[in-house]
Parts: sequence; C-alpha cells; structure tokens
Amino acid sequence: MKFSENWLREWVNPNISSDDLVAQITMAGLEVDEVLPAAAAFSGVVVGEIMSAEPHPNADKLQVCQVSDGAERFQVVCGAPNARPGIKIPFAKIGAVLGADFKIKKAKLRQVESFGMLCSASELGVNDDNDGIMELPASTVTGQDFRAFLGLDDQIIDVDLTPNRSDCLSVAGLAREVGVLNKIDLTPVEIAPAAVAIDDTFPVRVDVTGACPRYLGRVIRGVDVSVPTPLWMVEKLRRSGIRSIDPIVDITNYVMLELGQPMHAFDLANLSGSIVVRMANKDEKIVLLDGQEVVLRDDTMVIADEKAPLAIAGVMGGEGSGVNAETKDIFLESAFFAPLALAGKARSYGLHTDSSHRFERGVDATLQEKAIERATALVLQIAGGQVGPVVHAVNEASLPKAATVVLRRKKLDQYLAMSIEKELVTDILTRLGLEMIDVTDEAWTTKVPSHRFDIAIEADLIEEIARIYGYDNLPSSMPQAAVNFTPLSESKTQIQVLRSVLVSQGYQEAVTYSFIDPVLSKQFLPNIEPVPLANPISADMGVMRPSLVPGLVKAYLYNQNRQQSRVRLFETGRRFIGSVDALEELDQQLQIAGLLAGPRDGEAWYHNGEKVDFYDLKAHVETIFALNGGTKPTYERSACEFLHPGRSADIFVDGRFVGLMGELHPQLAKSLGANQPLYVFDIALEAVLNARLPEYKAISKFPEVRRDLALLVDHSVPVSDLEKVIRSSAGDAFKNVLVFDVYQGQGIDETKKSVALGLTWQHPSHTLSDEEVNNSVEKVVAALSEELSAVVRG
Repeated sequence: MKFSENWLREWVNPNISSDDLVAQITMAGLEVDEVLPAAAAFSGVVVGEIMSAEPHPNADKLQVCQVSDGAERFQVVCGAPNARPGIKIPFAKIGAVLGADFKIKKAKLRQVESFGMLCSASELGVNDDNDGIMELPASTVTGQDFRAFLGLDDQIIDVDLTPNRSDCLSVAGLAREVGVLNKIDLTPVEIAPAAVAIDDTFPVRVDVTGACPRYLGRVIRGVDVSVPTPLWMVEKLRRSGIRSIDPIVDITNYVMLELGQPMHAFDLANLSGSIVVRMANKDEKIVLLDGQEVVLRDDTMVIADEKAPLAIAGVMGGEGSGVNAETKDIFLESAFFAPLALAGKARSYGLHTDSSHRFERGVDATLQEKAIERATALVLQIAGGQVGPVVHAVNEASLPKAATVVLRRKKLDQYLAMSIEKELVTDILTRLGLEMIDVTDEAWTTKVPSHRFDIAIEADLIEEIARIYGYDNLPSSMPQAAVNFTPLSESKTQIQVLRSVLVSQGYQEAVTYSFIDPVLSKQFLPNIEPVPLANPISADMGVMRPSLVPGLVKAYLYNQNRQQSRVRLFETGRRFIGSVDALEELDQQLQIAGLLAGPRDGEAWYHNGEKVDFYDLKAHVETIFALNGGTKPTYERSACEFLHPGRSADIFVDGRFVGLMGELHPQLAKSLGANQPLYVFDIALEAVLNARLPEYKAISKFPEVRRDLALLVDHSVPVSDLEKVIRSSAGDAFKNVLVFDVYQGQGIDETKKSVALGLTWQHPSHTLSDEEVNNSVEKVVAALSEELSAVVRG
C-alpha cells in the first residue's frame, strides 16, 4: 500500500524524522518497499495568474501572456492550448530550477521576450499530464510558493503488508500502528451523522446473510458530478497510486484509503426495484467498469437489482449502473463481506482491485456505518445534494464475534526469553486496542478489537508484545542444546567415501524411482513376484523394484537416446522382495548398484576407443571392496536370468553371497533397445560398508621365493577353484598366487586349458630353503591333481 507521509502525520505526528519513521514501521513488521518523493525536485515556482493572453505576432501556436505573481506582472510566451486569462497556474520565474539543472532564464521566442515559464504537471513531476499547463483552483492565493501550496515536500511510502495485517491497509490503520509504537494519541477526523433532509430510501434485501452479514445504503439526491474534485483530495489519491475520475468515485476511493472500507456508488436512476445481494445465476453476464464483459459462475456473489447484476460483490461495479456525467442522484453502499466468501473470486476472473484486495484479507466488521457517514459528509461538502436515511440490512448472528484471548506470563517469558514488567505489557495491549477483562500476575485476559481479526490465539499476543516492545530490545543468544556426538566406527566405511570413490572412477550418482513397470520387472527377474502398489502413479510404475538394475538400465537408455554412449552410473537404495501382507517377510535390503557402458576412456586422439569389458567392471567392484580393510571377494559363475551366462559372476564374502555382476544378457539388452553391451553390478551395501579393523603384522625381512606352474585343466574349471586348492595345501609360509597366463588352442586338447600361475612363499623368521619350497610345490601339485585332475605341463 502506498500512502503520503504528510497524510499520515495529519492523523499522528511523532517527533521523529522520515527515515526514523520508515525504519520504525519496518521493524514493527510492516516492511517498507520503497520511499519516493511526492514530486520532482524544483524551486522558484509560484502560483501565478494569467491576466491576458494575446496571439504571438510571429507564430500561430504561441501566445503572449501577461502573468501576475501577486506583486508584479511578467510577459511570458506560452504554447499551451489551455492558456487563457483568469486561470491560476504554476509559474516558474527567472532563476527557477526544474529538475536537476534546468534553470529558467530570460529568453526570446520568435523575436518576443519571455520572462519565465508556465508549467505543466509533468514538467513539475506531479503527474504525467502534459496536455497543457496545470490549472489550479480559482481560490488559490496568487504568489504563494507552489511547493508549499501542494505540500510537495512529502514522501510516498510503499508498505508491503503481509496478508494477516489488512487492518493497516488504510491511513487510519497505519496511524494506529505508529501511535502505538510512539506512545502518542491519534487525531482522527471527526465523523458525525449527516443531517437527513429527505425521506427517500431504496429497498435492500440480502439473500446470502452468511457471506454478507451487513449491508448499508443511502440515497443522496441532487449531487453535482460536474464539479472538480478538490486538489487536496486529488493529490492524496495520486500519492496513494489512484487516479482521479470524478468527485463521487474519488470520494469512495478516498474513504477506502482513509478508513479501510471499500465503497461503491450507484446511479440511482439506473436501479430497478431494489438492491439484492445474492449469488449469481449460472452464465449471467455483466459488463464491468473497465469495459470487460464477464460470464458469471453460480459461486460468485453479486450486487443486483430486480433486473440484472450491478456489480461483482467486493470486486468491481458494473458499467451500466455506475456514476457518470449525467448522474443526479446516487445510492451509496457500504458493506461487510466475509473474507472466505470472496477469497480467490477476483483472481478467478482475471481481476485484482483495491476493493477485492481488502475484502479478501478482512475488513473491520464495525466500520461500515462510520464509512458511509464520512463519505456522505464529503459528498455534501464537494458535490452538494440532499441526504436520506441509512438503510440497514444486518444479520448479527453471522457477524464476526470479538475473540477473548488469554496471555499467560509463563508462556510470554518462555517465548521472549525475558520477563517484561506487567504494567508495560498491559500498556502495550491497551494501546493496541485490546480490552483488559482481567489482569493478574499470572495472565492477561483480553478482548480483541474488531479491526484486529488476525489476533486469535495466545501466540498472536506474544508476537504483538515482541513487535511493539521492539525486536532489537529482545535478548539475542545462540541456541543451546545437548549434542552428543557419536564417534564414527572404524568397523564401518562411510557411504560418502564409497560414493567419492565411484565418482573418482568416472561414475555419476543416479536416483531412480523405487517403483517400476511390472513388465520390466518380469523381463529382468521372471521368477520373482514383485511387490505391487495399491495405488500406483501410473501403469508403468505399478510394482516395487526387486533390483536396482532395471532403473539404471532405463536411465542408460534415456542417455543413449540423447547420443550419450559412454555412461557410468551408480545408485544406492532399497530393493523389495517378499510380500507386504506379511511385513516380516518383506526384504528391503539396501543395495549399491552400478552400470558401465561404452568406451573405456573419453574421446581423444591418443587411444583407439576400446570398449569396456567384464574385467573393467570387476576392477571397479574390487576397488569398492578394497575400502573396507582389504576384504577380498570371491566369485562363482552366476545363474542370474538377466546376465550373460558366460560373462557374469556371483560375489561372495567369507563364503556368503552378497551380490552379482556381469554383462546384461544380450537378448534382454536387444529387446530393451540397447545398442552396445551393458555391464552391471548389484551388491548388498552392508557387505561393502562392513570394514575389517586393521591388524598389525610384521613385515618379513627375508626374501620371497617364487615358483611358476603351468597347469593343464578342464576348461570348465574356474581359476578360483585352483586358488582355493593352492592356498589350502601350500603351507603356512605361502603368501600369494597370481595368474599370469591362460592359453587354449593349438597343441592342447580342445576340452582343456593351460593356466600359468605364479606362487610366492615368504617366511617371517628365516630364509626358505629350496627343499622347503620344493616340498610345498609338490604338495600343491598333488592336491591339484587329486581334487581338480590338474596336470603340470612339461
């Protein structure tokens, strides 16, 4: 809301500067958006009167005027079309300065001297009117300083009010607030009932008393709409962001800004039968004051007569019943509409008016009679007329009731973190307009004034005390809490570390849905019945995922369709296997899954773009297992349905199955639309994060001894079986086994393969002799022969 500081100071005038006033309002919770001057900077402009105006001898569009400043006359050449004898105007004399640096000097226009300038409103920054010089009322005293005459040493303050503080959407409301903050009384305008001169009334009927519990109306006959609105009112409206239209409309807008009560005036001659406040009939039409035709819905409240709607209640009047230049008699209305009845109605029609802005947030339910009397007095003062009695249509049962709110001392001290004297709290609440029903050392029982409908509970009163006492005066301290830091266990690897390691390998973390397409679930795991959703978002998100892999594959396909061939993704989350009917049977194990596809390295000139393979995947899996203290997983051929039968493996830790990895089955990849091999892993997160605590082991000072064996075994024997046999039979000094060659081809039975192994021994206390090592080798060879039918190649 914009308002003039000078207008506010007419109601309440604290002995503080403008800057202090703005800061005070802001700190009280009424945030000031901006402060602007009421007019442009200028000096040396006085009120002048044109005594004569003669055509310029050398120019058709110019006039030579004789202008008086009340003491002497000046010749001024003027091109304004409305320059004529007898009018009062702003006169910039020689030496006057307009704006930052435009100084008025003696000039010669078409060989005629000019000693000053007659100013338009736009040249003075008063408004945008530049159609001619600004005309002032005939009663204006000639020669007085123009800035002083209009009170232009003023500021326009724009306050951004929160929706709960609509009581401040008026000068009276803001004055109440400033008076409370500065502990001074208001000087409100005196409002007395108008003297009734005629008995004329216009019938009013309210059909929706819940939405409109109070409606007042008054007939005023014989008004003169042709008279100009007083300049003081025009200026106050302008500084509040409202354009002057005619005296009747200006008065209703003025009262709305002054008191906070929206009003409307109808042309009595255009009303038929009676005023009816009702809900609109479906598809009824009304042409509004802005010329827009609106098709009404049946949930919209309207002000109507016996023929048609006249206005959308609380929003905007209709064009056909509004005041115009021919209006002689008016029907002035002032009503209270329940905020919930109007909430969102204006916006639903693409409208937003000053009236709807106030009614939607709340208007004082006791203000209507005061507002209609204030508007009546202004109409009589400006436009004349004869006044009829006020017609009341009131439903007391539907009007808001004054709330009673109790403020407890204990709660006040708790929330403010301090104790304020009882007398000061009582004073603040009283100045806010609350009635003290009962005051004790433990509590204040209060009755809330009608204009503060935002105060409903104890916390509202505490907020009011804090605002008025001053937030800056409240103690500030850091919050205190007992924080018990739990030490990180060395037996657990932090998941953030795991994520960082995968990112360092070129992976990106994905977050996919926990529910997937039932068809996709069956494609990956046909033997597992997925957990169905009772109310799925869509058909393709109908079941909980039994594995994280389908979601990652879907994410890969999304990237593939956008020309991204090199993809590395990982995700941590739960997979769901079992039944929701028996929650103890529903397995919701946390997993970590990853997907690898495309070139091993990014595109570059120094490599040939080799694709990743199973061993790249295995290297990444072993990297994440290496985080937990050197746990080394073992592998066995996997029978997983969605993996390639010859390029996949189940993963075991300490003999326990913890996950799987491998190439996605080619048929499945093809059916899904993948254009290259996809490699995936899916591992229980617990197995990766469970770390082994480090144990000290002395480093042997003695040399290692290595022996290489080339073994001929059946091609179906996995190397892991060879390693198991070797470790179990090689003795206590055995250290490591390394596969350094695998051969199948010419010179070897096609059912066999040659595996070359490097075996290393090292004793912690002495150098191993050849005899000790040879004995160990012989035991290894014998065990391999007996258990796996392995033969040492010659």
